[in-house]
Amino acid sequence: MSILIDKTTKVLVQGLTGKTGTFHTEQALAYHGTQMVGGIHPKKGGETWTGQGGETLPVFASVAEGKQVTGADASVVYVPPAGAGAAIIEAIDAEIPLIVCITEGVPVMDMVKVKARLEKSNSRLVGPNCPGILTPDECKIGIMPGNIFSKGSVGVVSRSGTLTYEAVFQTTNEGLGQTTAVGIGGDPVKGTEFIDVLEMFLADDETKSIIMIGEIGGSAEEDAAQFIADEAKKGRAKPVAGFIAGRTAPPGRTMGHAGAVISGGKGGAEDKIEAMRSAGIAIADSPATLGKTLAQRLKA
Repeated sequence: MSILIDKTTKVLVQGLTGKTGTFHTEQALAYHGTQMVGGIHPKKGGETWTGQGGETLPVFASVAEGKQVTGADASVVYVPPAGAGAAIIEAIDAEIPLIVCITEGVPVMDMVKVKARLEKSNSRLVGPNCPGILTPDECKIGIMPGNIFSKGSVGVVSRSGTLTYEAVFQTTNEGLGQTTAVGIGGDPVKGTEFIDVLEMFLADDETKSIIMIGEIGGSAEEDAAQFIADEAKKGRAKPVAGFIAGRTAPPGRTMGHAGAVISGGKGGAEDKIEAMRSAGIAIADSPATLGKTLAQRLKA
């Protein structure tokens, strides 16, 4: 089975008619025929979107209408920050199973409202402020560069978009390839966390090993390390390599992502690295050695 998305996934685009939505929808359509089935714009329902390659998609006035007409089971949000929270809630209310929000800078209080609505729904949110999800040769939702992927056996989960690409590129070069890469985003309040994706990777027969990339701030990496250790005791172990970004960051200063800040003496890189090592995760010294670190772990 694939993780979250595959060639049957039908995707609506919230924010299709904007510059960002248009560009990345064209990229997705070009990637092995990802099924982008329509766009959403409350004032442009009934119109048609046309890409540079001549592709056309219907535009619907609401997510509910788009889902009813197309049978969509996923939505990707390219709506600007001020409206992104409302766009996610609209998708939740339309009972879209998978919602991927790429938008950066969504107000925290908007995400608190989204999180409360999510907990009462059957929808899964990935993001915001993330690069999306890609299952090689099947489906691309978001902004990941498809040309660096190759179908294989490594599951990649990361808080960092750029380092997701690094892990993918290196596992491709090592001849390992990927099952699915999931960028969960670096905001303090978001939908899917490490443990959610790790659970899917452990349950997926095609995923033979995992790369997990974290960063300073919060306790998600420590929680994930404990989860991996606990599952290993149950006989659900897979080789894992990892990396933590931000080892040299000064306390109290946000580095890159809004969630990447050490505060109250917690969230430091060394604590995360120690927790991951204790769980049997092979730690790469730099992003440039992620592929080799995993390859060596597989030989151990």
